[in-house]
Amino acid sequence: MVGNDAPKDKSGDTAQRLLDAAADEFNAHGFAGTDTNRIARRAGFAPQTFYRWFEDKTEIFIRVYHAWQMQEAGTLNALLRENAPDAQLVRAAIDHHRAFLKFRRSLNFLTQENPKVRAARAESRARQIQVIRMIQGDRAQSESEIVPLLFQMERLADVLAEGEISDMGLDPASTEAALAGIIGRLREGARPA
Repeated sequence: MVGNDAPKDKSGDTAQRLLDAAADEFNAHGFAGTDTNRIARRAGFAPQTFYRWFEDKTEIFIRVYHAWQMQEAGTLNALLRENAPDAQLVRAAIDHHRAFLKFRRSLNFLTQENPKVRAARAESRARQIQVIRMIQGDRAQSESEIVPLLFQMERLADVLAEGEISDMGLDPASTEAALAGIIGRLREGARPA
C-alpha cells in the first residue's frame, strides 16, 4: 500500500510506474483479463513488488480510475477556461472515453459488482457535482438538477465512444448535439444572465 513507510525506489517512482502499467493493462485487457503479476512485469518489476505498494487489484483499479478522471477533468477545465464551445467539450469527452474503452467497460461492470468500486465512483460523482456547483457560482443548480444531467452526459459519452449510435445506422451528430445541450445546461449557471 502506498504510504510514508513504503520503500523508496532510487530508479523512479515505483507506485507511479505500477499505476501507469495498470492503466495500460486494464485498458488493453479489462479488469478480468489483468492480474497483478502482469501489472508488475509491465512496470518492469518482479511480481511481488506490486504488494509492497497496493493491497490488491481493486485498489490499483480505483487509483487508475481517479487518475483517469483527473486527466479528463484537466482537459475539460482547460477548455472551460478558454470558454470553448459546448461542441468542443463534447468532442474532448468522447475522445477521452474512446481512448479508454476497455477500462470504461470494466468500470461500468465493477460499479455494479464491486462495493469498493461502487463507493469510489459514488464519491467521485459527488465531487463532480460540487465542482459543477462551484463553477456555476451564485446561479448554481441544485444537486437534484445536476445529477440527471451528469448521468446523461456520462452515458451519452460512453455510447458515442463505443460507436453504438453508428451501429444502429444513425448519424452520431444528433446525439453529440444532445450532449452539447446538456453541457450547455450545466454551464448556464456559470454564464452571466
